[in-house]
Amino acid sequence: MSHPPAPSDIHSARDALASGKTTARQLVREALTAAHSDVCRHVFMPGSPLAENDILAALPTDPARPDLPLGGIPVSVKDLFDMAGHPTLAGSTVLAGAEPAAADCPAVARLRAAGAALIGRTNMVEFAFSGVGINPHYGTPVNPADPQVPRIPGGSSSGAAVSVAAGATMVGLGSDTGGSIRIPAALCGIVGFKGTARMVPTTGAIPLSTSLDTVCAMTRSVRDAITVHEVLTARKVSLPGKPLSAIRLGLVRTQMQDGLDTTVGQAFDRSLKLLTDAGAHIEAIELSEINELAAINATGGLSAAESHAWHRRLLSQHQSQYDPRVALRILRGASMSAADYIDLLAARKDWISRVEQRLSGFDAILSPTVPLVAPPIASVIDDDTEFFRVNGLLLRNTAVVNMLDGCGMSLPCHTPDQLPVGLMLWHAALHDDAVLDASLQVESVLRRSL
Repeated sequence: MSHPPAPSDIHSARDALASGKTTARQLVREALTAAHSDVCRHVFMPGSPLAENDILAALPTDPARPDLPLGGIPVSVKDLFDMAGHPTLAGSTVLAGAEPAAADCPAVARLRAAGAALIGRTNMVEFAFSGVGINPHYGTPVNPADPQVPRIPGGSSSGAAVSVAAGATMVGLGSDTGGSIRIPAALCGIVGFKGTARMVPTTGAIPLSTSLDTVCAMTRSVRDAITVHEVLTARKVSLPGKPLSAIRLGLVRTQMQDGLDTTVGQAFDRSLKLLTDAGAHIEAIELSEINELAAINATGGLSAAESHAWHRRLLSQHQSQYDPRVALRILRGASMSAADYIDLLAARKDWISRVEQRLSGFDAILSPTVPLVAPPIASVIDDDTEFFRVNGLLLRNTAVVNMLDGCGMSLPCHTPDQLPVGLMLWHAALHDDAVLDASLQVESVLRRSL
């Protein structure tokens, strides 16, 4: 399997800027060359990527300053977030007449303040409601991992993932409600970190689920993920630097390893062996509480209830303009009563409490990010049955972490001859630093084996 060459990551690019080996103009120019290439077709929204001079004019006078962690670094913004001077469409045509945003949302403002070169706005699943990555309005970004077969990129942060995987950016700002960062990261062979939701304001972002939405990003390495997480959360990550032998890892047996396709199963088993051989302590745990989620969400789930609250007026007037698969899922919320919603919130709170007790004492939990490699676009684009089957599988493992109000990292764990596979390290809320610290060690082991 042929993969595109990995572009520079933030840290190596920043070193090159500081030493004078490159300039912000050169980094932007290289990013735009990739952004305008065939591999990035359908990745950016109309009006993006931006013009080189406009991007550079928005940068600090000296992007190489040490106090600018993202100075001169090409970054894309998912079309979910307000970015001053640009309309926020969320991958839809329903909002096509929207006025340009008057100001940056907090996440974009923090990236800009850190010196990021904002390349443009990326395509996404309409209103972020799918893990597959299909967009019938603006086209579907093609996963760059397979030059022979057009495969899905994963969603909903589809364009963000491809912008990073194809070298058009080093950071793709996105959102994760049920896996929308980690799924495309896994399928495209990059790094995706979903932090604890409350750590980054969601103000200025079109909501899917106000209970589950998380502002986060995709990068090319864990060290880059840490840098971006620090920028987005406006805090310093505490990294104790535990050696692998001192890290306690849990391995979930319940559901998360069911029905893995051959490539994912091989890559996951290989990863566990590499980690064990390197001195990791991995303990299998049964997390039977996962089996309760279907019943807890039987009335439609938080995404249906909360998205319907936001969309109900738009749907009443413009349902024909929606992607039918998105409208179908939003409309599930119409039949939920206030009592159903209150019961759901209470059930989730109780479920979180019990799961947190089960995870106590572990630094991170291991599972495959998703149970299958990226299927061909042709297999899902016109077949509703297959689309929803694949969508359910893609969301199955990652959505557990969102329901837990937790944090999770997806790391590439495949070999160069395989399609991309993600290894997920995750835990409950506010365990971000422990997961990031463990991810550094795990990434080091996986990379040494290639």
